[in-house]
Amino acid sequence: MKADLRRRDLTLGLIGMGLLAQAPAYAQEWAPSKPVRIVVPIVGSTNDVLARLIAPKLQEAIGQPVVVENKPGAGGNIGANEVARSAPDGHTLLVGYNGPLAINVALFDKMPYDPTRDLAPITLAVKAAQYLVVHPGTGITSLADFVAKAKAAPTKYSYGSVAMGSASHLTMEMFKTAAGFQMTHVPYRGAGPAITDLVAGTIQAGFFVPGNVQQFAKEGRLRLLASTGPKRFSSTPDIPTVGETYKDFEATSWIGFLAAGGTPAPIIDRYNREIIKILNQPDIRRRLLEMEFEMVASTPKQFADWIQTEIGRWSVVVKSTGTKAE
Repeated sequence: MKADLRRRDLTLGLIGMGLLAQAPAYAQEWAPSKPVRIVVPIVGSTNDVLARLIAPKLQEAIGQPVVVENKPGAGGNIGANEVARSAPDGHTLLVGYNGPLAINVALFDKMPYDPTRDLAPITLAVKAAQYLVVHPGTGITSLADFVAKAKAAPTKYSYGSVAMGSASHLTMEMFKTAAGFQMTHVPYRGAGPAITDLVAGTIQAGFFVPGNVQQFAKEGRLRLLASTGPKRFSSTPDIPTVGETYKDFEATSWIGFLAAGGTPAPIIDRYNREIIKILNQPDIRRRLLEMEFEMVASTPKQFADWIQTEIGRWSVVVKSTGTKAE
């Protein structure tokens, strides 16, 4: 009888150990049951480039088609809100950036979603400083020249941005305040149309991340004047930072992946793990380096904390410049 009891206890113990051993694996086994959408709330930008770099590799990893969809408008709010209102089942993701995740909270009087509640951070993928660029036809050759000409003819020049409320937009507003000049803002729905008009001379200037403008600069179709990071880009050591002239001036663009708020942790963790693996693949790292991106590849918690910090940082900028959604 005692032997039978010992055998029973041993059997139950082994079963229990087996279940415990399987628990972590079970938590990692989530996989999508249908195609996954990656919503990009802007058109023709580095956000779009990053989404399309990640999508085919993510498709291989999760075993379902991954489709990138551009949903621009309202400074990124339209696309972000679509993801925020989607089912929290891991089948709809967002490629988010400063605008719809941080800046718009202060820029818009009424937001259709709460970035900290209605979206679930997966990973902060990359960061990048920006370049101040001008059309060569302006004759502007330096940062000092830019400010002097803008002050002398405030109605002559206009600048473009990738979207209302983007870092591209607010960085110029910061610079206008720091340097004391005026210039007309022309918001676009993505970097593509903004850069097209800048190269054509329809607008004269703008702040854009390197991946959007470096090739045009190499071809002589745009001119780089300064960058917005704490130090000069290694690829353009002769281009000064804005902060070298205007103390403490710094503005960073960033891009991350998110899901709908309330998405279960096993889903978030699976995407975090797969996207970070993809970001670390040699071909992806090489492409990000070419675009002058600093890879971050954060945890969900680190990304959530970063969004909170950025909301506070950009709220100060919005209030100090008096900028509001047009």
